[in-house]
Amino acid sequence: MDKLAIVILNWNGASMLRTYLPSVLRHSADEAVVYVADNDSTDDSLQLLEREFPEVRRIVLDKNYGFAEGYNRALSLVEAEYYLLLNSDVEVTPHWLTPLISFMDSHPEVAACQPKLRSESQRDHFEYAGAAGGYLDFYGYPFCRGRLFDTVEPDEGQYDSPAPVLWATGAALLVRARLFKKVGGFDARFFAHCEEIDLCWRLRLLGHAIYCVPESCVYHVGGGTLPKSNPMKTFLNFRNNLTMLYKCLPDGQLQHVMFVRRLLDYVAAWHMLLVKHNVADFVAVYRARNAYKQWKKQFAEDRFRIQATRTTDQLPERRNFSLLWQYYVKRRTLYSKLKE
Repeated sequence: MDKLAIVILNWNGASMLRTYLPSVLRHSADEAVVYVADNDSTDDSLQLLEREFPEVRRIVLDKNYGFAEGYNRALSLVEAEYYLLLNSDVEVTPHWLTPLISFMDSHPEVAACQPKLRSESQRDHFEYAGAAGGYLDFYGYPFCRGRLFDTVEPDEGQYDSPAPVLWATGAALLVRARLFKKVGGFDARFFAHCEEIDLCWRLRLLGHAIYCVPESCVYHVGGGTLPKSNPMKTFLNFRNNLTMLYKCLPDGQLQHVMFVRRLLDYVAAWHMLLVKHNVADFVAVYRARNAYKQWKKQFAEDRFRIQATRTTDQLPERRNFSLLWQYYVKRRTLYSKLKE
């Protein structure tokens, strides 16, 4: 069995592979086996791998299963102590794996970790999708050390210490293979978006820790599959976030949080329409709310199991405040300024 397997899930990403896979091979070959799992691409991804990267192991899936199920199926075919899930639009740096592996080896209580993510286009800034590790506010809004909503901080070393987080980004996620399998991997019904938060939250509820290890640093393009304003992304983010909350919130908080979220989601939708004049995203939020209502009953057994096996109702990485209030009312736009 290999120590570490880097698995890159690809769908029509030949240009990304051509640009960023060389850095992965150059800086990882001594410490990991590299796989590309292809989600039934219709471009020349597979031909590119065969022609230019013959050393990469290939997993060919028979259709596009999305991020969640695509990784579940690919990882079921990989034997390793650690999986490192890596987006195809990530540029890695020399010795990036050493701090991650060392940290996991010396901290058996940690289930997963991530490197520090900087933006590939603005290289002195954090990257939106992961920055220096992720958290949730009381109402389920995700944020990071280094990124609150659309405010992304420059990296000036302010978050260079390892820190426990609630979730590690799916753009570069190192996870113990046995624990990934123990909790059933990603929730395949999500297809894409929020699946890594859901996975990490479930691991935390079982008593395992999640960390950011900023001694390791990578550069992420972001938005390589769906652009930030894409209404499908809006739909998936809202639907999956609500579903994740339903699964993981403790009984004493579920009703209150979901009531407040219903109000806030509709406020967000009308803001998209009336202020941003974005009809597509307005419709996507309403569709997401309806989709959640329609499929909620599918997750009743998941919720029962998660609540029955949780080790605590209090996770310090799920903060006891409203991020909307902190950010928009109190004008606390930096992670370091947030207050309980």
